[in-house]
Amino acid sequence: MVKKFTANCDFGGRKSPVTLYVGNPSTGSHPLNFQNKWLADNKGGSVPSEIMSSFSKLAEISEKNRVSFEDLCAYVIDELKSIETLAADAKQANALSKKDEKK
Repeated sequence: MVKKFTANCDFGGRKSPVTLYVGNPSTGSHPLNFQNKWLADNKGGSVPSEIMSSFSKLAEISEKNRVSFEDLCAYVIDELKSIETLAADAKQANALSKKDEKK
């Protein structure tokens, strides 16, 4: 099953969110290659190099460990969202704590 995620892509120095779709790539093929090419050819944008690199590494890990690439991506994306949520919760708790200290 294809997974989708949003990444801030570069459009001539301006960042804009773009929905990207990830499926099981062909062996030796970059998982985002076609989407990055389409984005460049049709919209003048590009997927950031750190995202391209990360997905390349995930593809290598998937092949090496014989794990579904899609499942691995879903796991990593879920973990990143959990970390972001945890950080936001900690920031909110810190703000509330400081507010209580002022009373």
